[in-house]
Order: sequence, then structure tokens, then C-alpha cells
Amino acid sequence: MAKMRAVDAAVLVLEKEGVDCAFGVPGAAINPFYSALKARGSIRHILARHVEGASHMAEGYTRAKAGNIGVCIGTSGPAGTDMITGLYSASADSVPILCITGQAPRARLDKEDFQAVDIAAIAGPVTKWAVTVMEPALVPFVFQKAFHTMRSGRPGPVLVDLPVDVQLAEIEFDIDTYAPLEPYKPKATRAQAEKALAMLNAAERPLIVAGGGIVNADASDLLVEFAEITGVPVVPTLMGWGTIPDDHPLMAGMCGLQTSHRYGNATLLAADVVLGIGNRWANRHTGNVATYTKDRTFVHVDIEPTQIGRVFAPDLGIVSDAGAALKLFLDVATEWKTAGKLRDWSGWAEECRARKRTMLRKTHYDQVPLKPQRVYEEMNKAFGRDTCYVSTIGLSQIAAAQFLHVYRPRNWINCGQAGPLGWTLPAALGVRAADPDRPIVALSGDYDFQFMIEELAVGAQHRLPYLHVVVNNSYLGLIRQAQRGFDMDFEVSLAFDNVNASGDAEKSYGVDHVAVAEGLGCKAIRVRRPEEFADAFARAGALMAEHKVPVVLECILERVTNIAMGADIDAVVEFEDLAEHGEDAPTATLALID
Repeated sequence: MAKMRAVDAAVLVLEKEGVDCAFGVPGAAINPFYSALKARGSIRHILARHVEGASHMAEGYTRAKAGNIGVCIGTSGPAGTDMITGLYSASADSVPILCITGQAPRARLDKEDFQAVDIAAIAGPVTKWAVTVMEPALVPFVFQKAFHTMRSGRPGPVLVDLPVDVQLAEIEFDIDTYAPLEPYKPKATRAQAEKALAMLNAAERPLIVAGGGIVNADASDLLVEFAEITGVPVVPTLMGWGTIPDDHPLMAGMCGLQTSHRYGNATLLAADVVLGIGNRWANRHTGNVATYTKDRTFVHVDIEPTQIGRVFAPDLGIVSDAGAALKLFLDVATEWKTAGKLRDWSGWAEECRARKRTMLRKTHYDQVPLKPQRVYEEMNKAFGRDTCYVSTIGLSQIAAAQFLHVYRPRNWINCGQAGPLGWTLPAALGVRAADPDRPIVALSGDYDFQFMIEELAVGAQHRLPYLHVVVNNSYLGLIRQAQRGFDMDFEVSLAFDNVNASGDAEKSYGVDHVAVAEGLGCKAIRVRRPEEFADAFARAGALMAEHKVPVVLECILERVTNIAMGADIDAVVEFEDLAEHGEDAPTATLALID
């Protein structure tokens, strides 16, 4: 046993739990913790420009690699409330991050002290656990429980709030005997696996829906092996995109109202038995539940018991870690195939491939200003299979999911359920901090980019290079498209005559993103015409290699483009070419190919 400050014990625990990087902003009430970080020198710290940005950096860090847990740190009061959005985002997407906040002294907690707020109560609904530590001796064990809680069952975030006097108090603690607690993860039984496989084997047109739980379990290889043994096509959810490569013969496309493929929706509608693994049946995946479930049998596997039946009651529910379930499914399927008991679905799989070959949306447009579809076409040409895409919300993200290609797990890093504007930029920085080598391409609309644009300075200061593609139509594009239902276009335009612009075509687009990015210490390139893309991507790569800073590539889009979406998966509206109609006109609902 050794005497030490509680914060020194906390930092030792962080080391033992595998933490080697943290994101945050120091302040008076958390300075003791920072003094412990400085004294040890074992954990890299990246100074954010906004505390919300630090929370999203922590998210990106966690999402980038299996086993990572991002840490974000802030002082008392508004630092904690600023990080609530990151905690909500992490909770919604089953992402473990640890938020550490400073707090007023214990004796002042009910005195309305400066920046004293009950952050644990505020954070409670968007965390797995939120606690203000009132006894110094509890500090190392609260952190031990925090990591155990984050890793057990459905992963998620934890907030630990430390009053300043608790941080400074001396305690007895023996780090040499410390060990992380083994996380709890439920596992499917052999009987459950056999029942699920029997239901699948009774199907004529079975389908696997692969969710983000497979990514969390680091079980994508098991998924692909299971799909190949059975021959059953796979529809990944948005959070599960990359669990099976886009060009795999059994990858049948994504389903949903927005971030989906025409062929993915068509295949889901044609299926008769659906095996969902590690997914939530999120509303933008299912659309109208009655349409989604009609005449179909469902098996649902999820690590969280209360997800089974939350959206609709499956015919069979299995509470299990996705990896544990897939291992059993694979064992049973292999035995049955060897014994000749497994059904042959090669004809059904070929039907799915036929839809995938033919139900494609147009991307090759030569218009100036650019149509967004052409941007994604050029990105597919320019970026390799190892590219990691980071995005959050808006028409830019929806179109990206419709047109880009992802080939590996954790190469589509997306804030799926919460979708806060501004998330993309700090999350990309967190991904880069976690992985110094992977090609990283962030994708934002102009408004998402503007929300936390100040975090570019973090990338410049800490040498965190990545490419940020900004598709600029100077509009809140998704909201403008939604306002069509109200016959209005109200308070969604970002355009204004920028008095500092050089007089070129972008003057009326308002914010000069190139100038702002360069002012924050980064490099930037503007693309106006389709023939400029190849050179621009090459220049961007050279600038990142030379300067080790983020590079912004801004694409000037036509002001109005409607992206395919709809109110139900059998009624997704496609749109004709804007150049012919002035305002995109709806042309067709999704049609099945026989």
C-alpha cells in the first residue's frame, strides 16, 4: 500500500485499464487531475477548442479500434453540460467513452457555488452510470467500476464527477495488485442456435441483418464466414456497414428510408425469414414496422435483453453477445452442411445479386455547379479499400451511404442515432489519434462543418492529418428537403454576399471555408468542376504528407438537389435530374425486380 492523492490513484487505474490518450480542456476544478496526468506523463492529452468537441473526439477514438475507450475531461459546470451531447451520442450508438469532470468542494455542492451543477443527475439519462464521488478512498474503485460498466453487456458511456477536495485528498492504494474486472457478456446457448438455424433452414428467401453489435464484438470475420457457409445474403444496418465488404457476393445492400440502396430495400421486401444480429430495428432502417414485418419471420439476437421486443416482437429472441452467437451459429451451420442438412439458397442469392447489378442510382453528372452524386463517384475512384469514412447527418451523409463503398468494419464511422451537427470534424480527429496510419476521409455538408470548425486548429496543433470533404450548397439541405411537405423554404439558406470574397462564383455562398480553414492552420482546396477532382485529391494527399495537418476539400454544389428517400421502404422516392426540371421532380417509387 502507498499513500497518494486520489487523482494520482485515478491516473494509475486509467493506465492499467489501457488508456493512453485523452481529450479535454483544463479548468480550476479539474486542475488537480491534470496535475496527476502531468506528473505521470503516460497518457497523451489532446487539447480541444470546445469541450463538446472533446467528447466527440473520445467517441471517434473508441469507434476507430476494437477495445479502445476514449476519455474526455472537463472542469465543473458548463464543461460537463457541454459534453452531454457526446454522452448522448455515445449512449445511443453503444459506444463506451469515459467522461471525467471536476466539481466544487463537497461542502459547497448545495450552496450554488460558481460552476457547481449536479452533472451526475443531468448525465444520468444518457449514460450507463453517472456518479459524483463523495469519498476519496472510493476514487480508484469508482474508476474500476466505470470500466467494468462500460464494457459489460451493451457498451456505453460513464461519467465520473470529482469534487476538487476529493481529488486532492490522500488515500492508501496499492496499484501493484490492481486488475481490471472481467466484463459480463451474455452468450447464446446451443439450443438457441439450433432453433435459429432451423428457422433459417425453413426459409426460401432468408436474410441476415447485420448490426453495429457485430462491430462492437469484433466479429465481422465470423459474420462473413457464417454467411458463406450458409449462402445467406446480408443486409448491414448503417452502424453495421463494413461488417461484410460492399463487393462481397452476399452483400445485398442496405435497407431503410434514407441511408439505403434500392436493391437493399427490394431484397428485404422479398425476404421471408430475417435473422437480425446486434441490431436495434432502428426506425430509419425499418420504416413502417407493419410494412417491414409483413409476412416475414424474425429472429433477433442482441446483447441487451430489453432490445428484444422493444420495436416489435420477434418469433425468436436470443440475448447474446453478437460474437458468441455467431460462433455457435457457425458451428451448427458447419455441422449441418457437412451432414447435408443445410438448404441450398444459391438461386435466391443470385436474385439478390441481380438486383444489386441493376437497381442503381445515377452518379455521372457533368453539371457545374456540381451535383453531389458526382462527388461520391469521384471519391469512389480516388480512395482505396482501406479508407475510413467519418460522417454524421444531413444530405451529405445520406448520399454518402447511398453511393460510397465500404469494405471493412470500422471504416464507416457514423453517429447513427443522435446525429448532432458538428460531430464529424472532432470525431475524425479522434479516429486519427487512435490510428496514425489509416486513410481517413471525413464528409460534411457546409452546416455540419461550420458547427465545430474551430476544432481544425486542434488538428493543426497536434498534427492530426486527415482529408475533410465539404459539400457546399449553402443550405440546410436535409431540412430544406423535409420542408417540401410544408410547402416552404424557410430559414434554411446559409447564403449571403460575403463582403470579403474575391468576387468569384462562390461569393454568394457566404462563408469562405477555404479562408477559415487556412486561418486555423490547415490547408484547403476548392473544387468547382468535375474535371478538377483527380488533381485536387492528389494535391490534398501531398499537402497532408508534407504538413501533417487536416486538408479541407470544398466542393461547390448546385444549391438544390433532392436525395432519394421516403416515408416507407416500399415507397422511397427517386428524383429526376435538376438540370431538366429546375426543382427535382419525384419520378418513381421503389419497384421490385422479378
